[in-house]
Amino acid sequence: MARLLLIDDNPVLILDQVNHVFGAAGHEVEEVRSGGEGVRRATERPPDVVLLDLRLPDLSGLEVYRCLREVDARIPVIFITAADDTDSAIEAMKQGAFDYLFKPIDLEQLRTVVTQALELTRLAREPTVVAETPPDDYPGDAIIGRCSAMGEVYKAIGRVAAQNVTVLITGESGTGKELVARAIYQHGARARGQFLAINCAAIPDQLLESDLFGHEKGAFTGADRRRIGKFEQCSGGTLFLDEIGDMSLSTQAKILRLLQDQTFERVGGNETIRTDVRLIAATNRDLEAWSAEGKYRPDLYYRLSVFTIRLPPLRERGDDLPMLVHHYVRKFGRELGREIREIAPQVIERLRAHPWPGNIRELQSVLKQALLRSSGPVLVPAFLPEFPVGPREAPSVPEMSEAMSRLELQIRQLLETGGADLYDNVHQHLDRFLLPLILRGTEGNQLRAARVLGISRQTLRNKIRELGLSITRSVSEEELDSDRDGVPEN
Repeated sequence: MARLLLIDDNPVLILDQVNHVFGAAGHEVEEVRSGGEGVRRATERPPDVVLLDLRLPDLSGLEVYRCLREVDARIPVIFITAADDTDSAIEAMKQGAFDYLFKPIDLEQLRTVVTQALELTRLAREPTVVAETPPDDYPGDAIIGRCSAMGEVYKAIGRVAAQNVTVLITGESGTGKELVARAIYQHGARARGQFLAINCAAIPDQLLESDLFGHEKGAFTGADRRRIGKFEQCSGGTLFLDEIGDMSLSTQAKILRLLQDQTFERVGGNETIRTDVRLIAATNRDLEAWSAEGKYRPDLYYRLSVFTIRLPPLRERGDDLPMLVHHYVRKFGRELGREIREIAPQVIERLRAHPWPGNIRELQSVLKQALLRSSGPVLVPAFLPEFPVGPREAPSVPEMSEAMSRLELQIRQLLETGGADLYDNVHQHLDRFLLPLILRGTEGNQLRAARVLGISRQTLRNKIRELGLSITRSVSEEELDSDRDGVPEN
């Protein structure tokens, strides 16, 4: 249940509207009639969203807003204004307000804007736990895993969180890139500032530039008033740009300039705006390969990749899968009213056999479907939805090229940072690509894979365990023992 604070000296009509939209949904709506009282209530018990009238009897709306920023800059403030107060509302947006609504309020617009603000509050306040094992009964989001690849992710978050540098998070779709971005934000020096997230792929390219940088009145058809963009609105905070590979070259040029000197112009304007934003970006693209092909600006790629965190796909996370399954079954069971006390071993076996192209997001969807179909305290295979089972196809040429480009980038980064043990590090990265490829080609037969690689069965097993790889099929010990002498020991 969320808490909304309405600060308005004449709230009767607006209060009815807010109660109609959000009170019926179980949210708490509190109203006060002066700016000073609103600041006092917010200080005593910070709300999730503030609806603030620009005209108040004791203080101006902007003065109240500045006081609320001192209480907690993460509280989204939505201004309520008459049409002739537009300039003041725009000034509020420049100072970091979430949005503004004109009187009389449109109920659908109210619902949309407040819902977005509540999501912003959740992202900024709800802690993102980084843990090797899932915490019991934890209501928020968690990055969970104890394989060696996830261990490197945890170390990277710890190294970069307190540094005011740009971070690029790479990984396949559904691996949890936004969770990592939130963890960096929450453990950093800007944790009391705003956190805004933008999915670049979800916004049409012609609107993305306006959304990020704002626009002036008359800049294009339909631009009937000045708009403040996210870079200006989020000054002093953190901006997360998801799928940053999906933007035009012209928008890339403006992002590059902003990263270089923290300045930009609104669309259709010539005033230079200065901001102070920490940028965290994420992509499932191979930006280095794209920049080599002319699809992405190389100079922007180098600026973004000052510090890169790669999230491993679920199929490379070995024994993390059963732990994740048990965590999400508990979490979603509480949400959906299903009490599952036991998970049949056959369920884990079926889930292990799936390659998980959608990664954690796909796993969450599968488990929610299974819980909705379940009856009784045991989760059995019959409750799982249908999905293809079997060895994953060998990677395509573009996938192999992406892996090699990633390896080359990692070598370059190791050289630049002056890290030791370069030989061992590079071989570990190469094994992470090579071993799954060979094992898929042998359908999980470790004996055949060891022969192809020219190493012993035990060496292969040690590498699989060290890298946290998941094997969909393994031959019996008898079969291995019968041919043990035919495999060279390394």
